[in-house]
Formats: sequence, C-alpha cells, structure tokens
Amino acid sequence: MQITRLQSNDDVIPLRVVTGEGAPAMIKDGLFTRFLKPDYALAIHDSAILPVGQVGFTPGYALAAADSVDISIYGRGGHGGRPQSTVDPVVIAAKTVLALQTIVSRENNPFDPVVITVGTIHGGTKNSIIPDEVKLQLTVRSYKPEVEKRVLASIERVAKGEAMAAGAPKDPVVKISHAANATYNDPELTKRLVSALRGVLGPANVIEVEPTMVFEDFAEFNLAGIPSADFWVGAVDPEKFAAAQKSGTSLPQLQTAAWAPDYMPTLKTAITVETTELLELLAH
Repeated sequence: MQITRLQSNDDVIPLRVVTGEGAPAMIKDGLFTRFLKPDYALAIHDSAILPVGQVGFTPGYALAAADSVDISIYGRGGHGGRPQSTVDPVVIAAKTVLALQTIVSRENNPFDPVVITVGTIHGGTKNSIIPDEVKLQLTVRSYKPEVEKRVLASIERVAKGEAMAAGAPKDPVVKISHAANATYNDPELTKRLVSALRGVLGPANVIEVEPTMVFEDFAEFNLAGIPSADFWVGAVDPEKFAAAQKSGTSLPQLQTAAWAPDYMPTLKTAITVETTELLELLAH
C-alpha cells in the first residue's frame, strides 16, 4: 500500500511505502532487550463485518502470511497480423494466470487455506503489436510455513513450465518478496479473554468469527514467544448493519474509499475491550 499526499497544485507526492514492517523493525531495534519482554501481546482491529458493540475472536490461525510475487514473462514480439513469427508473451501470461489457480484447486489440501491472486497484468503498447514482455504481480496468502514454501515453489514451477511449453526465448524471472507471517492467536489466552469480555459485554456480543486471509505484522510477537491475541471490534453502524443483513447488500470493506466506521461508539467499545483485557491479565 502506498501512502500519498495531495498538494494544492494537484501534484501527488508519495510519502512512504508501508509493507507490514513495523513489528519486525521494533524487534530488530532491540524492543525486548531495551525493555522487559512482555508476558502477553494484545491487539484490537476495527471490523467492517460486525456492528458496533460486537467483538469477534478467532482462536489459532486468524490472519494469513503474505507474499508478493512479481513475474516477468518473455516472448518474441512482432506484428499482430503475423503471430506465427512471434512467441506471444500475452498468451503465455494468460495461460499462466489460469494454471496458477490449479495450485490451489489441485495441489493444495483444502483444509490448509491458500489464496493466489493476480492483481496486475501489464504488457504491450498497441492493438497490432505483440510485445516482448508481460509482467504479472501476485499476492499469495497462506497460514502454515510449510504450505507457504510449497506454494511459492509451485508458482515458480508453473511460470517456467508455461514459458517452456510455448517455446519462450528465456525463462521468466520470478521475484518473491515476503510481507508478513501468519497471525496465530494463542488458544488458551484467547479463551481466557473471551470469558472476561463476555462477562462485561454479554455472551451474545463476543462471538467467534472465521479466519481471514488479510495480514498484520502483529504476528511477529507470537513468533517471538509471546502469547498473543488479536480481537476484532465491530465498527459498522448497527442500523446500517441491520439494513444490509435484511437486503443482502454488501457492506463497504476495510481499506476502501466507502469504508466509514461509526467512530465514537467504535472507539468506546475498543477502550472497553482493552481495559477489560488488561484488568483480567493484571489481576493475576
């Protein structure tokens, strides 16, 4: 995600690129040597699928590991009216996009979730010109490290296989950038905090929700040996939530232009969640 600032003269100036680097940078900077290593790590995140007043929890794997994959596919360009004299990288790219989905549907255990999304495809300059190169940009989401490793290797294999089958002049270049590890909510800690929250907010307002394939750098604290738990706090206006449930329309999602949390009620619930959790842990 790129953060930008809009100037008065309509020039857009990039400020910085955010890639989930916060927690790893803090730990690398000596967080646990400069300060005492904590007994627990807690997080709260607003939710676009829960109404204000409700809190969601997920024991175990809750958010995914994320990797970015950039693939450059090479062909031999030429005139669009004489495709027989070319090796068309657009066709190779199209076949690659489809073949990548078989990694999920045919190579992966359905009980180990994986997402492979091709977010961009770039190539060519004109209708009648076959280009020399096409670029794909992917995001890959998974939970288990062994699954992540296998899927990334399969992506590289598929890309190279499709290029070889088409007679490409050289292998594609596959660049993998790791963005974040999977967030794992300690089951015992989560259970304990859920009990405390239900005592304050009521059983009906603290509900188990499905894991999601988005990511957070909060995962690093659990990997550092600290029992961790990340909770979702509902941020949708209850009336809008009820209307959407009744009509079947989709609610605006996080990180979209239409997302507008019900600010003050959400903040109050988040503060209640935080203080309840802290009192529960500090009391013992």
